[in-house]
Amino acid sequence: MAGLRAGGALAVDSAVSRVMGRTDEDPQSEFARREAQRFTAELGRLKGTYVKIGQMLALFGEHFLPPVLVDALRDLSDQTEPLHWDALESFVRDSLGERFRELEIEPEAIAAASLAQVHLAKVRTTGEWICIKVQYPGLADMIDSDFDAVVKMLVLARWVKSGRDLDNWMQSLRSHLHNEIDYQREARLTEEMAGLVSSLNSKGVHYHVPDLHRDYCSVNVLAMEYIDGCSVLDPNVTGLSQQRRNALAKAMLELFFRELYDWGLMQTDPNFGNYLLRLDDRRKKEAEDDLTLLDFGSVMECTDDFLYYLRETIAASQQQDVSRIVDGLMGLGCLQPDASDEAKQLFADFCVHLLEPLRPAHLLPQEYLNEDGQYCWGRSRLMKRAGKQAAVSAASRHFTPPSRDFALIARKLTGVFNFIAALDAQFNACEMIDAHVAAWQEREKIGKA
Repeated sequence: MAGLRAGGALAVDSAVSRVMGRTDEDPQSEFARREAQRFTAELGRLKGTYVKIGQMLALFGEHFLPPVLVDALRDLSDQTEPLHWDALESFVRDSLGERFRELEIEPEAIAAASLAQVHLAKVRTTGEWICIKVQYPGLADMIDSDFDAVVKMLVLARWVKSGRDLDNWMQSLRSHLHNEIDYQREARLTEEMAGLVSSLNSKGVHYHVPDLHRDYCSVNVLAMEYIDGCSVLDPNVTGLSQQRRNALAKAMLELFFRELYDWGLMQTDPNFGNYLLRLDDRRKKEAEDDLTLLDFGSVMECTDDFLYYLRETIAASQQQDVSRIVDGLMGLGCLQPDASDEAKQLFADFCVHLLEPLRPAHLLPQEYLNEDGQYCWGRSRLMKRAGKQAAVSAASRHFTPPSRDFALIARKLTGVFNFIAALDAQFNACEMIDAHVAAWQEREKIGKA
């Protein structure tokens, strides 16, 4: 009801302002910005799943929401105050049953977000410290009603028009959020990813997924190994040698290529908080560091068709083959079959631009290369430039909102590139991607033989 009242108030305020001539129809007007900030503030006050839904709209809403609202939603904080342990203890006790008594759980949370909070716990028999992630009570029952309320807020506030495209996107986001709170699915995928990275090597960097403690997992609780590490933005990381930062960056890119070309499983929430770095002696020029992967609630299990068209689009972009790029984009549902030549070229140019760091050395922009001809990921400000070009594409009358899966991949790629840029890495990636494309194309030939 709070959501509906907020949406109605926004609609009435908008109508009155138009009658009195205090605004124009410009979606980027000062009035629109003020209303967007008010809408975002209302979601923040409602907290819980509303905050999470708002964050998802910020990530994917550029495909169907006005840019001014997307900008406002990006400021929606996830710095949620944790629930007091007294409010959770009986819930965790019921969830774990007899196993609850085997743990000595610290009452103060070490992290909290919109859907869960994390506590340290000591296994009484062994003295081992583990982490337990506790889902807030009743989330599964609230998601659908909260989504309905947010959609009504958007429609009543006239940020969107109801219709099939909106319904499809909201259903996709709803399903995605249900996956995020499915701890049994997350436990399965955590173990699966742990097995996959255990045999993966990258020079100078080891991959690690925290061990799952199945005895203390339930529908509402995930228990795993406690990892003490630092963020990619930590001064201890930014102060590492160029060689070590390059190695960490290459490890992140290699992980993305493995997910895409070998495993068909992709962690699609690549925010910096989902990775921890455990560093060797920081004084070393070259060392053996650890890249720890966290949180597999947002893993996408890709279909064969989706993987084929995505891989083909990337391979075609490497060759700057517009015809093949267009075929790939159509297969991904990002271009209409009757799109004009102008629209096809527009979208093909965007793909080539987005994948700029993967080009052969002689095709890289000279202004972003160091004296050794290596691409400078931080200096290039690629994501900012790509964002401007994406806005031009989205403004085209030929634009078709992409599928949720494609939007998730775009989110993943953006996160990977931002991670590498944060390391201020300097290296060329053409040989890495070419090796994966060649191996995939060879498998395709064998499969068709």
